[in-house]
Amino acid sequence: MRRLSSFKTAALLAAGLTLAGCATKQEGPARLGLRLAPAALGETISVQQHLTVQRAGKTNDLDAALEVDANKVSLVGLALGMRVLSLEYDGRELTEWRHAMLPAQVRAADVLEDVQLTLWPVAEIARVLPAGWTVEEAGLRRTLRLNGDTVATITYSGLPRWQGTAVLDNQRYQYKLTIVSASE
Repeated sequence: MRRLSSFKTAALLAAGLTLAGCATKQEGPARLGLRLAPAALGETISVQQHLTVQRAGKTNDLDAALEVDANKVSLVGLALGMRVLSLEYDGRELTEWRHAMLPAQVRAADVLEDVQLTLWPVAEIARVLPAGWTVEEAGLRRTLRLNGDTVATITYSGLPRWQGTAVLDNQRYQYKLTIVSASE
């Protein structure tokens, strides 16, 4: 029994490290703070995803279930079939549940930002960006910049953006998030 408990603890820590790649706050400017309305996606989606985060020579994996409709964004992160994080955003309030073993630097707001940066239409993102920030899309590549310097690039295997593979390469926080969505 103790061995299983140690195994689950290790799995939760690995899941936390996976999400921390998306969410770690580093020295320097704060994250963008993107909070788009769920309806701004312009679609209703429900997708199972496999996330792989590469950071500092380490790779971690996590499964996720993402649902978006006109009223809310819901995401559940799972490690070994056990929920380690869930978030819900209705366009005004972000609520989260987190497993006690999940590292404190894993923040639901940062996970939501990566989801919205990756999936929401570029025109909706551009509309709400603070001064100095720009986003552009050319074919299957999206680039986010701050004062002309590239912060992140996102490449897609195809359209729509939530099917197939999307790779977010965040140069500012030095991690790569690969999202593989299950085929419908």
